[in-house]
Order: sequence, then C-alpha cells, then structure tokens
Amino acid sequence: MENVRELFQIMTRRFGFMNKNCCSAGGCDISLIQSHILYEIDRQHKPSMQQVAEALGTDITTFSRQVQSLIKIKLVKKTPDPDDRRVNLLSLTTEGKYVAASIDRQMNEYLNEIFSYMNNFEKETVIHSIKLLNEAMAKSGQCCSTPSG
Repeated sequence: MENVRELFQIMTRRFGFMNKNCCSAGGCDISLIQSHILYEIDRQHKPSMQQVAEALGTDITTFSRQVQSLIKIKLVKKTPDPDDRRVNLLSLTTEGKYVAASIDRQMNEYLNEIFSYMNNFEKETVIHSIKLLNEAMAKSGQCCSTPSG
C-alpha cells in the first residue's frame, strides 16, 4: 500500500514552493496567508474582519496583524460598518485588486500547466477527487473546521 501521508507531504511541499515563488505582484512580496486574505476579501463582498478570519480558520489576533500589514502596503482598506460601528469591513484597494488578480492569474497558469500533463479524464478525475476529499475533511472533527469553498 502507498504511503498516503508521504503523498500529501510531497504535494503540500510543492504547493508551498509554488506559493513562495508566485506571490510577488505589483512590486510587493505577499506571504501565503496574505494571499489567502486577499482572495477571501475579493471573493466576499465587503466582509467583516471576523468573517474572513473564520473563513481562513485564523485566530483574530494573528489575522489583525496580517490585515494591518496589508493596510500598510495599501492593498486593503478597513472601514467601520455603517450599521454597527464596532465592526470593521474589509475591501481591496485598486492596488489590492491588481495584486489579487495577478496572484489569481499566476495560480491559474500554474494549475493549467499541471493539468496540461494530463488528459481530460485524468484532469476531471483529480478535480472530482479533490472535491470528495474536501467534503470528507469538512466532516472530520479532527481538523480544519473552515468552511469548504
């Protein structure tokens, strides 16, 4: 039987290298967690700090520091919710949208290249398998209580 953990270790490492190399856009070096934050803010419409932190499964303190660093480099805006001034809403600046789109484009190019080494059946099988794995992981009490998305 194959060592499944080893397969996941190798895949995670390769994605890690890819993320390290790809997340430089608009003259900014973006960390993996920062790229996830930009992605979530872009995906949701003016989410609250809490909504994005929960989506990423990050504690609010660590998340706040990351958001502050993104505000400092002018990629993210934080504005009080007009309905509840205690809640801060997040949005991407024009530069933030550019950086998020650039990372998205680089990730899609990389994934398209990976899939170019497979035929359609293999590609569909991998995508279907990843969906099944994500659904099963979401049901597990052991790990990752972040919503599937």
